[in-house]
Amino acid sequence: MVTVIVGTQWGDEGKGRVSNFETKNAEMVVRCTGGNNAGHSVVRDGERFALHLLPSSIINPDKMSVIAHGVVINPKVLLQEIGELQSRGISISPKNLAISNRAHVILPIHLQLDQFQESLKGDGKVGTTGRGIGPTYQDKAGRIGIRMCDLVGERDALEKKLAMLIKFHNMTMNSDEEFVCDEHYLRNLCDEYENYGKKLGGFITDTTFLINSALKEGKKIALEGAQSTFLDMDIGNYPYVTSSNPTASGTCAGAGIGPIHVEEVIGVMKAYSSRVGEGPFPTEQKNKTGDRIRALGHEYGTTTGRPRRCGWLDLVMIKYAADVNGLTALAVNHVDTIGKFSEIKVCVGYKYHGKEICYVPVDHENCKPIYKTFKGGWSTIGATTLGDLGPDAVKFIHFIEDFVGIPVAYIGIGPDAKQTIIQ
Repeated sequence: MVTVIVGTQWGDEGKGRVSNFETKNAEMVVRCTGGNNAGHSVVRDGERFALHLLPSSIINPDKMSVIAHGVVINPKVLLQEIGELQSRGISISPKNLAISNRAHVILPIHLQLDQFQESLKGDGKVGTTGRGIGPTYQDKAGRIGIRMCDLVGERDALEKKLAMLIKFHNMTMNSDEEFVCDEHYLRNLCDEYENYGKKLGGFITDTTFLINSALKEGKKIALEGAQSTFLDMDIGNYPYVTSSNPTASGTCAGAGIGPIHVEEVIGVMKAYSSRVGEGPFPTEQKNKTGDRIRALGHEYGTTTGRPRRCGWLDLVMIKYAADVNGLTALAVNHVDTIGKFSEIKVCVGYKYHGKEICYVPVDHENCKPIYKTFKGGWSTIGATTLGDLGPDAVKFIHFIEDFVGIPVAYIGIGPDAKQTIIQ
């Protein structure tokens, strides 16, 4: 049995919280897409863990955590993340962590290219994290990338591949700041990444075989999404998207399994909307309301620390996400945050080129929200059921279910995983 966990908005919805619950019964948890541009926080017994590449299950050493081939890996960052968790008492070994030998590797040149390409876009910049994610996927698609298997292979082969990759980018860039690739630089770069291979070698394996073997044994597997539906390279607000497919079908491809194995797809959302970087945001509140949502929800990026853009919940997006992901259940986080507002607005349609629509068009920036207003002011203190939140909160949650046509399985009422109502 496979459960897929996906974001339904622009990321940062609290997928780690849902993963934490789903992994209690899962024997294997797989991170399938993205890189260390993503990040999620998991709170366990009051202790917060900020994760970027590792699945949230890593804080539970009895679970098998997998970084699959759909992920692009900065080995330096991964080693730092492993080291930090180990210093906090988390046990990490090849017994509970596997890394795909097919996963592509982020190199220093990719970080430089990321910054260079973004600078060329001027006012049309995407607002990337600058972590080299896009250029690494470009090299993957261009068939010149370095993979994790190369770090544990023959040194001569690694050196030749590195030299060719850097030469390629020097030839295709029209810049005075070409990437220096003399013999000294190449030797040091090869030394660095060969050393990463030695440190990570015990973790590197054929995860496609590992995952499918677990499926044949009847084990429960959770596919943990990164980023979100509207950052998907095809479905999202292009070009203000990530460089992979973080939808349900994309996570299956990133893990190397067939969709026939998927039994549940849980869509994670906030009771409001937030976004990092550039791009359309019809319900954004560039005012005191947005500032208050940001303050109450602690809306700052796990990876970058950047303040997030904030606004009202857009249910048109959620319904669209339900369709493209084949959602079977919803998880609504930050119900406590939005409940602090006496009046809550929810987008239920758009005014679009003189018409009213209820879908997300390709030119999302031309949509003007149509709102329905709800009464807030509910308290979540001591609540263990939806009914404990009071009639106004019940009406709010039931409206989401009815509008989207998907039941709400999880309700987040605080930062700790324990502050979750399970229906």
